[in-house]
Amino acid sequence: MKVLIQNFFIRLLLPIVIALFSGCASVPEIKTPSQSQPALVSYALSLQGAPYHYGKSSPEEGFDCSGFVKHVFQKQGITLPRTTKDMALYLSPIDKYKIHSGDLVFFDTNGETFSHVGIYINNDSFVHAPSQRSGKVLVSNLKERYWQKHYTGARRPK
Repeated sequence: MKVLIQNFFIRLLLPIVIALFSGCASVPEIKTPSQSQPALVSYALSLQGAPYHYGKSSPEEGFDCSGFVKHVFQKQGITLPRTTKDMALYLSPIDKYKIHSGDLVFFDTNGETFSHVGIYINNDSFVHAPSQRSGKVLVSNLKERYWQKHYTGARRPK
């Protein structure tokens, strides 16, 4: 009987316990396109892994941050300025606590107030083309220390 109970625990309960605790990692969850997200966000997420390339704005050549954002919005019929600073100046600011999926989030990554931009997904996550160091389009979390420190605001394209 004791062996039967041990086998029950190992075969049935142990996988459940492992699954419950494996969700406690601090790495941001990689979002995948879903029906509940705006088409714009789904398209942006489909570009995860596209290469980073300064000054470029296409999946074939790669993206810098503003090129990525401009490309994603252009595919939805929304024209935005080319540079991060011009995007921030062109769009109206919104309160940090009113951000929703598809809004733009801005950062000071090099001493300029608006030097980096990404597209907010949900649950404090955003998709962006961060740098040559990361090498690709990826999802990050606004709660990460780096992004909290460098956050400068949000804007909502119309």
